[in-house]
Amino acid sequence: MIETLVRKKQRASKIFSLLKRKYPYSKYHLYYTSPHELLVANILSDHCTRERVNTVAKKLFNKYHSSIDFAYCNLDSLAEDIRSTGNQNNKAKKIKKACYIIVEKYNGVVPCSIDDLLGLPGVGKETAKCIMGEIYNVPTILIDSHMVRIMKLLGFTRSNDPKKIETEIIDTFEKKIWMKLSYLINDHGTAVCVDRKPHCKACVINKLCPSSYV
Repeated sequence: MIETLVRKKQRASKIFSLLKRKYPYSKYHLYYTSPHELLVANILSDHCTRERVNTVAKKLFNKYHSSIDFAYCNLDSLAEDIRSTGNQNNKAKKIKKACYIIVEKYNGVVPCSIDDLLGLPGVGKETAKCIMGEIYNVPTILIDSHMVRIMKLLGFTRSNDPKKIETEIIDTFEKKIWMKLSYLINDHGTAVCVDRKPHCKACVINKLCPSSYV
């Protein structure tokens, strides 16, 4: 049976409500306390677990207190400080250069436009969207591996293309919940709807998921 857009939106709303109840304290998964720290944490997260990034970030931000500290730091020392996140030399160069540009070009303020953010070393589209949503409260959807997998399982998309998936989510979920949805899906994908073998019996949305085996 083909699901109409109206019914799809109704199902999407119920799914959001159930996930919000399940994860009431859901928030962005990387540790940060300021805009430049969010940027740095995202650079560190490339091919690294959130747990490792958060462990390193907390120590790192106690040593480097501002974008100026990162911009004019010793590159070798920074690389050593982030060694456990992997690819530390490349990440250190990106962090130092990005913060230098923020200090020298933007007077120490992390840019508030996608285009300007994408001009910073180490900043891809998802990092730019994250900063726009988290720091500047611009409604946006973060497309990570959890979002791609779970949206397909829920039948909201058949695509693997992030841009197409984003468009389909925009058409299905209310704009005001986009960022919160991103956090909830990430938490659910980590705790229950895991890759390879989802725990459908423990899933609060299994009755609304066409892929559930329950």
